[in-house]
Amino acid sequence: MKASMVEVAAIVLAAGRSTRFSGGVDGATKLVAEIDGAPLVRHVALAALGSGAHPVIVVTGHARESVMAALAGLDFQEARNPRYADGIASSVSAGVAALPARCEAALVFLGDMPRVTGALARRLIDAFAAEPRLDAVAPLVKGRRGNPVLLSRGLFAQALALEGDEGARKLLMRPDLRVAEIAVDDCGAALDIDTPETLRRLTDEH
Repeated sequence: MKASMVEVAAIVLAAGRSTRFSGGVDGATKLVAEIDGAPLVRHVALAALGSGAHPVIVVTGHARESVMAALAGLDFQEARNPRYADGIASSVSAGVAALPARCEAALVFLGDMPRVTGALARRLIDAFAAEPRLDAVAPLVKGRRGNPVLLSRGLFAQALALEGDEGARKLLMRPDLRVAEIAVDDCGAALDIDTPETLRRLTDEH
């Protein structure tokens, strides 16, 4: 996205095995479970696209064909992660590695957070555009950081070095970083779908 000449891309993490949801069944993924008439991962990709970030990179791995089918017709680039079984860090790394050289920052979305909106993501971009010296921007929900998070280029090398199940938020724990926190009332920034029960409750509420 060009905002005050700042280039921001988006990464959607959609490669995991989601074992708590599907029990680790080969080829099964929660990301294609539907809510409000569309797969979880499609809601997330639409939020990324709606933020104005460009390009939108979707990291695939487990159940790739199902995830790609759920995203049919959308304007995104795919980054395959053959090491998806190693944990979320491998997907963050695959996404960052696929970013264009001109990119100054990247939003990192989790593929199982269907209530995140493009408007929220735009607020993070706007905060970075207003102060490009920031290391990161994160939404704050009831005093706790949520998702997506925006990482500046200065954190890309560290993102590439993450291991195991440490995601982008792990990077923001360093006390020396300049992190802007954007308070939000929308709990969607803190709602991920880890189990079928969570999905059922969310569906029943709407």
